Amino acid sequence: MPNVKAIVCTKYGPPEVLQLEELDKPEPSHDQVRIRVRATTVTSSDCIVRGFKLPITLWLSARLVLGIRRPRKILGMVLAGDIDAIGRGVRSFKEGDHVFGFDPFAFGAYAEYKCMSERSVLAPMPSNLTYAEGAAIPYGGMLALHFLKKGQIRSGQKVLIYGASGAVGTSAVQLAKHFGAEAVGVCSSNNFGLVSSLGADAVIDYRKEDFTKRGHVYDLVFIAVGKRLHPPSREECKRTLAEDGAYVSVDGGRPKLPIENLLLLKQLAETGKLNPVIDRVYPLEQIVEAHRYVDTGHKKGNVVITVA
Repeated sequence: MPNVKAIVCTKYGPPEVLQLEELDKPEPSHDQVRIRVRATTVTSSDCIVRGFKLPITLWLSARLVLGIRRPRKILGMVLAGDIDAIGRGVRSFKEGDHVFGFDPFAFGAYAEYKCMSERSVLAPMPSNLTYAEGAAIPYGGMLALHFLKKGQIRSGQKVLIYGASGAVGTSAVQLAKHFGAEAVGVCSSNNFGLVSSLGADAVIDYRKEDFTKRGHVYDLVFIAVGKRLHPPSREECKRTLAEDGAYVSVDGGRPKLPIENLLLLKQLAETGKLNPVIDRVYPLEQIVEAHRYVDTGHKKGNVVITVA
């Protein structure tokens, strides 16, 4: 009998295509754990898939992967919750463990239960965080960490983060400080206080000043928002790079998401060096409203969904 609530994407389109349904509870396979999801987030990637907001050159391949008429899978990339069942071959986890994780390919977190392999990007949740705070770490944290490492961030560098108030940007500012760099955030003036509180050494209002024309030089420029928000181009950013400076963007290829990075984020969260930023919290039943808000492009940090 169907007994698990989940959000189903009935077709590609606006937030209203998301509907609450009841499904059968999933059963973990040999190497899987079943997680009672307590919190997830609405990421920009979830909204891109839901609305099929992709370049036309990717339409055919994306439809083949995601689904022809609608996504084949329940959306939701990140989660925090409790393990309530394990497969016979599982050795890394036990029932009752509090965990958080990131599953950008299978999705499935917009539901009361989700199964994941013990070898996936899944780890014990930071002991000092709530479920909502735990769910707000993996997406922005993993992406920020990947691209900062790709840019070969080092202590003493001057790093500019464009989109410093978003899920990726708020993590990037804190991680840049962890690596010993000087962090300059670019966002709207409404978010100056937030970005400064995360450790930014300076903040620039992108609506009033073009950082590429200020005459300042940076060792690393990280564009932490997608092309849909029209950030400066790579060529424009080159004007402000040091001679051996690096440019990285969240649109720059498929990121690597090793479990080691999630474990580092856990450690940083537990020591107070990485604080999750939550803009709004919605219950699962209000997923449509949450997607509408994220679609505006003006969220600060993360939009969390609680799963009662």
